[in-house]
Amino acid sequence: MKTSPIDRSSRILSLDQFRGYTVAGMFLVNFIGGFAAVHDVLKHHNTYNSYADTIMPHFFFAVGFAMRLGVTKGTTKRAMTMRCLGLILLGFVFYNLDGSYKTWESLGELGWGGFFEKSFLRNPFQALVHIGFTGLWILPVLQRRSRDLVLYGVGSGLLHLGLSAWFWYEFLMKVRVIDGGPLGFLSWSLPTLGGALAYDAVKKYGAAGALKPILQWGVVLSVGGYLISCVHGWEAPPFWPPWNPVDLWTMTQRAGSLSYQTFSAGFSLLVYGLFLWWCDVKKPGLDLGVFRTFGTNALAGYLIHGMVGDAVSKFAPKDSPLYWVCFVTVVYFLLTWSFIRALERRNIFLRL
Repeated sequence: MKTSPIDRSSRILSLDQFRGYTVAGMFLVNFIGGFAAVHDVLKHHNTYNSYADTIMPHFFFAVGFAMRLGVTKGTTKRAMTMRCLGLILLGFVFYNLDGSYKTWESLGELGWGGFFEKSFLRNPFQALVHIGFTGLWILPVLQRRSRDLVLYGVGSGLLHLGLSAWFWYEFLMKVRVIDGGPLGFLSWSLPTLGGALAYDAVKKYGAAGALKPILQWGVVLSVGGYLISCVHGWEAPPFWPPWNPVDLWTMTQRAGSLSYQTFSAGFSLLVYGLFLWWCDVKKPGLDLGVFRTFGTNALAGYLIHGMVGDAVSKFAPKDSPLYWVCFVTVVYFLLTWSFIRALERRNIFLRL
C-alpha cells in the first residue's frame, strides 16, 4: 500500500468528483441506514433497488474507468493483477472470514474442505474483494476494442443469469450472502465495463462530444435494467418496493441480479454524465473541495469511515428522533472529513 503524493495533472477532474460524490454517498447510507426515523429509500434492501443500492455500483464504474485509463497510459497487466490481488487480501483481512471456531477440535472437525466451504461465502465478499475479483475477470479484455468490452459484459451478465436460474440464486438466498457472493464478479462486470466504455467515449470525442452518447446509453441501460425486472409483468420502478414476488429477475444488490447491474451501469453513466458536464464542459476546472478530498483518497475514506461511525453511533440509539439523527450525521461527516483532509494536507494518499 502506497502513501505517496499523487500527480494531479494526470487526473480527470470529473472522475475524481464523481468518485468523491460516491464516497460521500457511501458515508451517508452506511451511517444512517440503521435508524428507524430514516426513509426506506436511503436504506439497503434485499427486495428492491433503493438509493443506497446505487452507491456501490458507482465504485465499480470508477474502477473500470480508471483501469481503462491505466492501460492506455502504460500500466502493465502484471501491475493491475497485483493491485487486484492486494484488494482481495486487504478485503479478507478487513471484513474477516465467516465462522467462529472457539476450540481447536471444532476447527479440526471441518477439515480443509469444510473450512473453505464455511469461511468464504458471506463476510469476505464485500466491496473491496468484489472489486478485486471483478478487476481480474475483466483484465483479459481490458486492452481490446470497445466492441469487445460490450460483448464481454453481455456474456458475463448472461452467464450470471444462467447460473442464477440453474442453482445460484436459490443457494445465495439460502445462505444469505450479500452483494452477489462469490459469483458476484460476473454481474459486477457490467458497471465496471460501463466505466471503461465511458473513458473510451471521453478519450475519443472529448468531454463535450462524449456527453451525449454517455447520457443516451445511460438512459438505454437504466430503462433496459428496469424492463428486465418486468419479465413477469410490470414491476415497481427503481426506488419503490416491489409489486410482485421477489425472484432472480428483481433488482437487488444482495443477488447482484442482471436487472440490478444493468440498471446500475446506466444510472452510473447518467450520474457521471452530470459531473462530466459540470466539471469538464460547463465549468472546466471547477470542483467541490469535499468531493476532491474524498475522491482522491477513496481507499482511506473507506477504511476510516466505519471506525468513525462506530464511535459516533454510541451516542445515537436506533430509535433516535430525526433531528438527532441529522445532528450526529453531521458530526460523523465532519469527523470523517477531518481525518481524510488531514491526510490530504500532508500529501498522503492510500493506494494499492
